[in-house]
Amino acid sequence: MGSCEYFGLGQVRISSAMEKLRVWAQPWWVNLFVLIPLTTYFGFRRKGVLHWRQLTALAIFAAAFGFVEAAVVVYLRAAVGLLPGHTGTLSELRRTSVGYHQEQSLSQFPPGLLTIEAYREAATMVMLVGVALLAVSRASARWVAFLWVFALWDIAYYAGLWATVRWPASLTDLDVLFLIPVPWVAQVWFPLLVSALTVLAIALASTEKPAPVDETGESGY
Repeated sequence: MGSCEYFGLGQVRISSAMEKLRVWAQPWWVNLFVLIPLTTYFGFRRKGVLHWRQLTALAIFAAAFGFVEAAVVVYLRAAVGLLPGHTGTLSELRRTSVGYHQEQSLSQFPPGLLTIEAYREAATMVMLVGVALLAVSRASARWVAFLWVFALWDIAYYAGLWATVRWPASLTDLDVLFLIPVPWVAQVWFPLLVSALTVLAIALASTEKPAPVDETGESGY
């Protein structure tokens, strides 16, 4: 293949990828979550809200719980017949899940299971909030702890799905993020980007030394 043909093929692939890329999530207010990493970093930098020992313990829980979430989704797909190879080996399961479209699964789920799934999502959030409440005592630290656990749980969820059923096949695959109060739909790169930046923001904020405090107890800014 000549260099011009190779270059042209590369342009076609880039163009195709850009056509698949969707910038906006639905509903519109879901896009506001991109502000969380920035506000978290500037809101909590140099405040020493969490120690690395706390962050590490929370990260271990988030990773384990994220895989549990992924396993539940696999079970749900199998229950409604969306994973025809679920009775075989793991390699067969991965192979038969090719071509799966998460965003189309809503129309294939029985109404009763969708209702249970919405309740399960609510229970999951209660568990994540509960862990944050137990981990630290200050209100501000609890908020940071929740964001840290939620972001790592989200990343571990997608990692668990890919490890088991090789989904998502691409970062541009559409996903139903939540059902409450209405279905949130976005390409996979969106929640992963927000979660990764949130983890980075909290990690950077935690590495900075707390601001000095004067004799009156005020911050030394």
